[in-house]
Amino acid sequence: MSSRLTPFALLSAPLLLALAGAASADVLLINRVQQEQQLQLPARGTSMGAVQSRFGAPSEKLEPRGGQKRQWPTIHRWVYPGFTVYFENSRVVDAVANKATPNETGPKPAIR
Repeated sequence: MSSRLTPFALLSAPLLLALAGAASADVLLINRVQQEQQLQLPARGTSMGAVQSRFGAPSEKLEPRGGQKRQWPTIHRWVYPGFTVYFENSRVVDAVANKATPNETGPKPAIR
């Protein structure tokens, strides 16, 4: 058998390298989801007052978004050191883990 590479081998090498890069990105996403599951985050439907009494004052309250029309509710965002809480009017609709470092691959940062 000769040591020459076949055209198939030459064409498939970049594809395999690309797939290897995608697999490592998936691992980061899996790690991120596992970290978020371990955090004690406010539950959906919790009031702003209950969140503040349990977790303290947020380190930052971002500008509210939405509310221009009746069908677009106002969304408030409170930033804590480990997570950000999203409120529709005065109730929690979601809470997500913040990025550990600015270089971390994950969701885009909140619009300020």
